[in-house]
Amino acid sequence: MLDKAAAVLACYRPAGGAFRLTEIAARTGLAKTTAFRLCADLVRLGLLERDGETYRLGGKLFELGSLVPRRLDLREAAVPFLQDLFEATHETVHLGVREGHEVVYIERIHGHQALSLPSRIGGRLPLSCTGVGKALLAFSGSELVDEVLAAPLPRLTPQSVTDAARLRTVIEQIQVSGLAYEEQEAALGVSCIASPVFDGATAVGALSVAVPCVRFRPAQLAPAVRTAALGLSRVLRSGSSTPRGASS
Repeated sequence: MLDKAAAVLACYRPAGGAFRLTEIAARTGLAKTTAFRLCADLVRLGLLERDGETYRLGGKLFELGSLVPRRLDLREAAVPFLQDLFEATHETVHLGVREGHEVVYIERIHGHQALSLPSRIGGRLPLSCTGVGKALLAFSGSELVDEVLAAPLPRLTPQSVTDAARLRTVIEQIQVSGLAYEEQEAALGVSCIASPVFDGATAVGALSVAVPCVRFRPAQLAPAVRTAALGLSRVLRSGSSTPRGASS
């Protein structure tokens, strides 16, 4: 039953939303009576919320998710650097971590005129289609790179890189420069530049700035992104729980 309950919660990926019982049953492959019983239990536990005829994810999930130690520590250390990066660029900034072949966004800061982006806190996107994802992929070991390149590469827009040889070349360039670029590969009209964050030899996260293509100036954005990522890496490596010198 635990597997079935997990399947109910997983059917809300990747965009959340609200579903009727029949939709949940169809998405999970469960019998309607089983889905009804599980949804009732999940509502009682606060993991789902019922609104009329539909069910949506419950606030208890957000509460629990925000307490995951690795993500909580990284996010708390990163927030001052993300704020500095936003102040330096006045553009949308992200912090993401890798789970499998996907990037999970754990923080996002934007102004009053937020870009229309597929990224959102808690959301997932393919590593190969985003600046944050490519930065993570390039510094997560050759075995992962081989796994990703051996599988069909997803296409979110006509600009997404779906050729394995081309993506390998891109990854090699990122490993040299320490910067990952993405131009309209996750959302049309939006470009991104990202840099990995380290706690040891492997990337534990990545920071990025996303901007409309008409304002994309890599030469101006790259130093700010790199500085933020290097500063956060220093804090993580020092083991400091309270970041110092976040503006440096």
